[in-house]
Amino acid sequence: MITVLAWILVFGVLVAVHELGHFFAAKAFGMYVDEYSLGFGPSLLSHRFGDTLYSWRAVPLGGYVRLRGMDGQKSDDPDEYPNRPRWQRFLVILAGPVMNIVLAAVLYVIVLGPIGTPVFTTTIQQVMAHYPAHAAGLRAGDRIVSIDGHPIANGNAVIRAITHHAHQVIRVAVIRGHRHLVFRIPAPRYDPAMKRYLIGIELKTIIVHLSPVKALTAGVGQTVRLTGTWFSTLYQLITGQHRFDLMGPIGIAVVVGQAARAGWYYLFTLAAALSANLALFNILPVPVLDGSKLFLLGVEGVRRRAMDPERENMIHLVGFAFLLAFVAFVTYHDIVHYLHIG
Repeated sequence: MITVLAWILVFGVLVAVHELGHFFAAKAFGMYVDEYSLGFGPSLLSHRFGDTLYSWRAVPLGGYVRLRGMDGQKSDDPDEYPNRPRWQRFLVILAGPVMNIVLAAVLYVIVLGPIGTPVFTTTIQQVMAHYPAHAAGLRAGDRIVSIDGHPIANGNAVIRAITHHAHQVIRVAVIRGHRHLVFRIPAPRYDPAMKRYLIGIELKTIIVHLSPVKALTAGVGQTVRLTGTWFSTLYQLITGQHRFDLMGPIGIAVVVGQAARAGWYYLFTLAAALSANLALFNILPVPVLDGSKLFLLGVEGVRRRAMDPERENMIHLVGFAFLLAFVAFVTYHDIVHYLHIG
């Protein structure tokens, strides 16, 4: 139940914010917005304010903004979408992905500031039985000061050092009370579930809250880095340098559920990454996605005339069919994957 509710909440917020981008941009340029809807299917609640119908529908997965004239039914009204200048239509379409990028940055700022980031210290909180650290004599409360003679400044340095010495005996120096002790730890053991080498210690964590200015700077920086990584990965996929790893709606829902159970930090961090990915995926020139509309507006600019509405609708219809087929395929892949794990 937590997985379902978390998935609906996260996905609903991401889509609602995306559609708000289109909505606000269209309103700012004076275009008619016939409807702003959260969800699909039968209407549960609706209210008309001005020219726009605001509705909440039964299926809480997704949403949409209906701009007058966007379906191809054109008129001479200058405030309808097709009759607005090309640059305005371009910005209205682009505003959806931009809002998701902004949301990602805001979520990172919240995580780094009010929620706080869990940071590993060098103090051992727990030693797991039957692992190398336990056999060597390490105890909870020991503070690691060096590994193989190299000073250790933080918990991440401990993890990196253990990974670096994956197949070697490790000399770990600790402070225990007022004593300085050195232990020889047998080679780390590989844990397939965590996909890394372990010596069997759990480090104590503290929650670090950044100041508003530092959180804003770090949040924007993290969003920029994530965007760069996305484009880099896309290039590697296209050139065959990176394996294409599928994760469909079920897989994402499972991950969201795991993050929700782990705590607000993990849920907000995942939601930020999903928001940025939704934005960047949407700008791909694939029919139905915002990227295809931006591409067709570019073609319109080159040709100096708009594409025939029926032909454009047919392109989007075919693209929608392929998109549904793709979603069905990755969903089947998810089901097979989790049945295999089970």
